[in-house]
Amino acid sequence: MMPQAGLMTPLHRPDWVTSRLKFLFQRRNRALREDDGVVTAFRDGVVTLRSNRREDGFTFSNKEIGYQGIEPGDLVIHAMDGFAGAIGVSDSRGKCSPVYTIVVPRLKQAVFPEFWAYYLRNLAVTGFIESLAKGIRERSTDFRWKDAGNLLVNYPEYQTQKSIADFLDRETTRIDQLIEKKKRFQQGVADRIKALVDQAISDPNTPRIRFEHIARRVHRPAVLSEHDELVRLGLYNRGRGIFKKPAADEEGMGDSDFFFVKDGDLILSGQFAWEGAVALATTEEEGCVVSHRYPVYRGKSGVNTAYLLGLLRSSYGDFLLNEASRGSAGRNRPLNVRRLGKEKIPVPGSMLQKTVEQAVDFERRLKGKTEQSIARLGEFRAALITAAVTGQIDVATWDRQGQTDRRLERIEEAMRA
Repeated sequence: MMPQAGLMTPLHRPDWVTSRLKFLFQRRNRALREDDGVVTAFRDGVVTLRSNRREDGFTFSNKEIGYQGIEPGDLVIHAMDGFAGAIGVSDSRGKCSPVYTIVVPRLKQAVFPEFWAYYLRNLAVTGFIESLAKGIRERSTDFRWKDAGNLLVNYPEYQTQKSIADFLDRETTRIDQLIEKKKRFQQGVADRIKALVDQAISDPNTPRIRFEHIARRVHRPAVLSEHDELVRLGLYNRGRGIFKKPAADEEGMGDSDFFFVKDGDLILSGQFAWEGAVALATTEEEGCVVSHRYPVYRGKSGVNTAYLLGLLRSSYGDFLLNEASRGSAGRNRPLNVRRLGKEKIPVPGSMLQKTVEQAVDFERRLKGKTEQSIARLGEFRAALITAAVTGQIDVATWDRQGQTDRRLERIEEAMRA
């Protein structure tokens, strides 16, 4: 089913112009050049040569049937990933697959492509494109030019478009830099934990004891029939912590055996420990459960469980977990707990172990506040883009009143509280 002719986008200002997008932009299908590199539209709105970011994780085409040339300044829409934000202005010359729509202004002094990149990505991140695509084809997010070009869009004159795009370039960069700064600070704490553990590893006087002699495996069986619902836990890789799965009753829990978790438990993923899927449970996970695929440990007398977490997150711990995880089933490499138990672990004195524990606890508290702050910054960033491209705010007035500074300060105050 095709969309209704002239499907209206949300939030319209009566003093702005309304037109179909195809009357503002026209498609380009350029010939390829021999030395063209592949250009990719990423979901963060960056459209650039793959070589400018990364080369791994892509599907390559041998014949490149239907590939087209692309130039800097082209507005690019990814038909399949546009709903997720893969829309932007190319900064590179190259080639791209036929799944991309490449458009250029019909009149250069009427439309400013960078404004339209923000405008269309806003339709993506607010869910409008996805809802439109589902209405066109069931269970599909195919957003091609015949659909995009038919949209009725509401927009200001050229100079205002440019002012809005310049404003958003500047303000979103500020927010992005602040987010990156918070992430770097958090990474700095993680690096400190690794440095503390490295002290123990590099000290030849540190005794080394088999893992099975310093950590005991914990089993607290959960009888599913005795509980209406239980919350299962999972682990992110690369030491990024624990996540909760939706609560489920006995029928929804599957055939696995489950075990209760307590504050201070060291949890390892039986399938992805080799990718750093290890974490320490806190009071927030108390009473939740893990399946039998997640071995749970606690340090024995004289061994701090938080130290064991720090050790397994270190380069040495990564080596041990890889050595104890064998298999050829892609990323699913089961952890051999018996093999891990035989590995010799450096066990420093109680003072260094306590220092690691304090650093792990500080990291946990910092992570909670930092993630909350980053989430608020992301929400503010998205709301600012929406307000600017739909004319809910006048960007010149916003700048003059220092509104971004005020909002950022409120977010920082909330984090300090």
